[in-house]
Amino acid sequence: MWKIVLGAVSVSGLVGLLLNPLALLPALSSSPSVAPTPAEPPDSTTLVHLFEWTWPDIATECETYLGPNGFHAVQISPPQEHVVLPDYGYPWWQRYQPVSYQLESRSGSRAQLQDMIDRCHRAGVAIYADAVINHMAGFESGVGSAGTHFTKYNYPGLYEPSDFHPCRQSVADYGNAENVTQCELVGLADLDTGSARVQATIVNYLSGLVDMGVAGFRIDAAKHIRNQELGQILAQLRDRHPESDLYIYQEVIDPGTEAIRQQDYYPNGNVLDVKYGQFVGGAFLGLEGQTLANLQTLGEGWGLAPSDKAVVFIDNHDKQRGHGGGGHYLTYKNGDLYALANVFMLAFPYGKPQVMSSFAFDNSDQGPPAYADGTTRPVHEGDTLNCFGEWVCEHRWPAIAGMVGFRNATQPVAEVTDWWSDGANQIAFGRGSLGFVAINREATPLTHRFQTQLPQGRYCNVVQGGLTAAGTACANDATVVLVNRAGQFTATLPEMTALAIHVDAKLAR
Repeated sequence: MWKIVLGAVSVSGLVGLLLNPLALLPALSSSPSVAPTPAEPPDSTTLVHLFEWTWPDIATECETYLGPNGFHAVQISPPQEHVVLPDYGYPWWQRYQPVSYQLESRSGSRAQLQDMIDRCHRAGVAIYADAVINHMAGFESGVGSAGTHFTKYNYPGLYEPSDFHPCRQSVADYGNAENVTQCELVGLADLDTGSARVQATIVNYLSGLVDMGVAGFRIDAAKHIRNQELGQILAQLRDRHPESDLYIYQEVIDPGTEAIRQQDYYPNGNVLDVKYGQFVGGAFLGLEGQTLANLQTLGEGWGLAPSDKAVVFIDNHDKQRGHGGGGHYLTYKNGDLYALANVFMLAFPYGKPQVMSSFAFDNSDQGPPAYADGTTRPVHEGDTLNCFGEWVCEHRWPAIAGMVGFRNATQPVAEVTDWWSDGANQIAFGRGSLGFVAINREATPLTHRFQTQLPQGRYCNVVQGGLTAAGTACANDATVVLVNRAGQFTATLPEMTALAIHVDAKLAR
């Protein structure tokens, strides 16, 4: 047993912090780990990528878990018609090869998409669509998910050969901006996004999704679209929907050594900063002498995007598979180490955090869990939740889910306070008077008296579980942390564990 101690008073807690849920399937599938929050909380920021989930599954997850646990938005897989590739085993990347802009995909029909958007909105969860607008399918011919027959550069009723860039070769020189933006990404038919006709077609597609209630877009392969041309497309979209405060974030992979730079895209919206996960992953893995203590200064000085321009993540669907350049990224396969890194990301006030929710895979092309005909297996089957197996559902891991509430509660404080470390891989820090977190990455226990700015009281360790709905107990038998009048508490953290407390998880008595 481990203890939280205040003077002569001690409260026993769970053995370990249950970062990885695989041994606790019944408890985790029954109820949320933190108390419900109102729809659309004003300081809610966390985005979750439900990678390859179907529209009905996302709708149910919004209602039963994401809304009640304070998630702000879901990134959905590309909703447009895509190529279907049984000969390749229905790989995940078929979703990124558009055939038309009909809303019929592996995730479901247009009607199911609309139902999902409506239900998630009512649950207080926004929908951000992954927009594949740089290119169309790259196969010489094929059939799409809505039954459309196409040949490369000719997509019936949508685009013809004159709508594509004349460079019909793959990108070969990332030091040449024209080559990157005018040639073909891995052989995909590269749209002429400078064409007024192409821009109007793309704007019509995106505008239709906004009409359905989509609140933002991830711009896939934005790096391969001239920043000015992407800006023109987004300006037309915003002009068409002046009442919508669309959230835009762009995939601009910028290692700092190439012609395309992420800062060129800041006028269009935010960017996905791939270096963040590389830096945090390197620290948690202990690569090249890196330690958690070094992360105290993590920020723009490290070559990251400004915090208000950055979407940050520990991993995403590409980085899990080693795509898009170098770097070391943690994934669900790293177990508790991955959970600890997510605890840090959700506690540290930098960027807009994106949580990954994966399916298990053994090879980099593998598609989502599916039946023999390629139909995606559901996550929700009646009262059965198919998480923590084929569907990994990292967003439901107690440490990650609990820290979403921490992020929401501490968002008003923009800085780190009361930083402490052992100079290596045991760290702790506060977020003013709103929250405090401690992380022990070492192979030995950590016992320390921590100084916080929190008000006196009894708090749930939200890495284990937050408040119950009544506010008088901690869910999942989470440890109660006792903070004294001086804002101090003493804790013993076992190896590879974390502790986090915040004002919205303070016991009523």
